Amino acid sequence: MKIDRLCRRTRGASSLLLALVAGLAAPSAWANSDPFTGIAAPGGAGIGAFARSYGSPYRGVGTQHDFLPMYLYEGDRLYFHSHSIGLKFGTVASEPRYDVFLRRRFEGSPFGTIPASLAGMARREPGIDAGASAQIGGGWGIAFAEALHDVSAASRGSELRLGYRYPWRSGRLWLRPHVILNARNGKLNDYYYGVRPDEATVSRPQYSARAGIAPEIGLYAAYSLSERWRVLAGYTISRWPASVAESPIVENRTLRQLTVGLMYDLSPEHEAWPEKRPLIVRAYNGDSTDCHVLLVAEFRCTSTHTRDRTGVAGFELGRPFIDRVNGWPVDIAGFVGLQRHREAGFQPDFWSVRAYVKTWFYGFPWDSRVRTRIGLGLGLSYAQRIPLMEVRDLQDRGRNTSKILNTFDPTMDVSVGDLVGVKRLRETYVGLGVSHRSGIFGTSQLLGNVNGGSNYIYAYVETSI
Repeated sequence: MKIDRLCRRTRGASSLLLALVAGLAAPSAWANSDPFTGIAAPGGAGIGAFARSYGSPYRGVGTQHDFLPMYLYEGDRLYFHSHSIGLKFGTVASEPRYDVFLRRRFEGSPFGTIPASLAGMARREPGIDAGASAQIGGGWGIAFAEALHDVSAASRGSELRLGYRYPWRSGRLWLRPHVILNARNGKLNDYYYGVRPDEATVSRPQYSARAGIAPEIGLYAAYSLSERWRVLAGYTISRWPASVAESPIVENRTLRQLTVGLMYDLSPEHEAWPEKRPLIVRAYNGDSTDCHVLLVAEFRCTSTHTRDRTGVAGFELGRPFIDRVNGWPVDIAGFVGLQRHREAGFQPDFWSVRAYVKTWFYGFPWDSRVRTRIGLGLGLSYAQRIPLMEVRDLQDRGRNTSKILNTFDPTMDVSVGDLVGVKRLRETYVGLGVSHRSGIFGTSQLLGNVNGGSNYIYAYVETSI
């Protein structure tokens, strides 16, 4: 089919995108079907959470519930959302907009109890799509086209999307209705809804799903509760093509999805960011611990290497978002960086990427003499391999593992300049922290419904330049 030929031609562009994303970090996405499009202002950021309720197409599954942590960062060229990262070209106001991106696909076998209709079948993984999109817009709304191709070890399928949306705002209320036509190729449909010869049974015959069109209509909305807090909601209805609906493992052809969320907006349109935003540089090294992350943060458990000799080392770059939120001694910044995992010979050492929002509190009585900060980072971590600690604690117990997990980063540090009496080093800090990966108690499909994770206690130095 033409869609297959188009996607083969875009594989080289997908490789280029991966290389570009590895060297950049920061985001607004306007020219694609990303549901987080336009929620944060250009140059802004936000953090929050979504609850998602959706119908599964698989026979005997019914309604599923999901939790989605939300992290948004909108830069001039690069954007980062909880489930996607991409580059933007062009300006919305005066010329066409083009995006290239990577995005996690929310499709695949249900987590938890496997229904009888899928018993004995291999898992269908969500996968990661590389995509390219373009849009044109005006007072009449926004029209866009988008090409997607799976670049993970999942379906290797492709999809073309044509869509239209109409953003509308009145006071505190923001609405965005949309309609999308999804042209899915046979490889994509067959991976998720086909039955392979070795999976066939008397009640589940072999089946190959063909290409088809899946239309979708929906509405996303946001309401500002205050200058920074927003309530978010969305409702979509989609209809699978006949080639999917006729599969023996599919029960529901028309699917509905409801999302409700809350976001704290860090966008500069509400409060000025620092006029001069320094670059924050951070380096650290640490060892594995079997202590619970909260016990480490409370200094009630600090033992390392109790069951293995693994560790991590990392380097991160950050930018301040807000200094002294509401006049309080609280700062907020964003970080992105690389971690090197030392696996003690269990498997080859590997890299992971972390992107997170960091909040510091420093309003202690002795702040004018020795600045002391308590910090907490929240974001996402993507690892090339599953760390030994997670294999040991999760996989060996028959639980899910995932390369993408939430990251939780509590820290405590002091100013080097205050300690040694050198004023120019006051924004240089040394401290201790915990690098934590987890799946938020198995509640999030984005994080593989993982219940558990890994912890590393580390020492670090941080400075602003």
